[in-house]
Amino acid sequence: MTIPAQPRFASVDDAQERLSAVGYLPSDAVATAAYLADRLGKPLLVEGPAGVGKTELAKAVAAATGAGLVRLQCYEGVDEARALYEWNHAKQLLRITAGRSAPDGDGAWDALRDDIFTEEFLLARPLLTAIRSAEPVVLLVDELDKADIEIEGLLLEVLGDFQVTVPELGTMTATHRPFVVLTSNATRELSEALRRRCLYLHIDYPDAALEERIVRLRVPGLDAAFAESSVRLVRRLRDLRLRKSPSVAETVDWAHTLLALGAEDLTPALVRENLGVLLKHQDDIERATAALDASPR
Repeated sequence: MTIPAQPRFASVDDAQERLSAVGYLPSDAVATAAYLADRLGKPLLVEGPAGVGKTELAKAVAAATGAGLVRLQCYEGVDEARALYEWNHAKQLLRITAGRSAPDGDGAWDALRDDIFTEEFLLARPLLTAIRSAEPVVLLVDELDKADIEIEGLLLEVLGDFQVTVPELGTMTATHRPFVVLTSNATRELSEALRRRCLYLHIDYPDAALEERIVRLRVPGLDAAFAESSVRLVRRLRDLRLRKSPSVAETVDWAHTLLALGAEDLTPALVRENLGVLLKHQDDIERATAALDASPR
């Protein structure tokens, strides 16, 4: 039987304080969602643009609570063997080859067949690793929208009862319920069945005040005026119709860039020459350059 985890967060305020203490500055909505996911024992589905802190939230929960982090990075073509478990076929083949020299033919094979489907040959992948962990863990299923829909069916089965059945070994049930975070960049629609089983959180770009706090936390050597002007610049870029707007992570990269260059002023020339830190497509850089040149100084 799965043992519910001891509450990681005593309250919303406790969640906010402890996440902040490990370098993740959550909004009230994020802190509330983390607290409720913990208290209700439900997976937390987090959607939003790339680079706004979805993955970092799972890492922060693990750091704030002293739990291990188990990560399933999704991609097109990821299957049950990569997500759940598979058998070490190379090692099994070596054992079979070694067993061929046994004098008792059929009897030796029967014993060998039972021997090669044991724990020694089982390769646990992230989902099974989280289920079997003897210590509390945070299970991060990252960028679920990149995986095929069949993975969602597997998640429904595994996360429903927090147990996995390996036909050769039996059913394995979690001794500690993992704190589960599913992230999505919304490149495809996730199934309603999965959404029903999760708490939902949308993380968008933070407001200017919070983003400035994040920048000053992550880049402590940056002058306060530079932090403010950097955030103001990034927010102007986000207002443009770009293929890929700069994320919070890229705002932090921009702040590090200013320090690395020893910049003394955020001049138009400095901005134009380094837009590749914030924008990743040439047409976006050209559009941003034109817009910034046309705007009043």
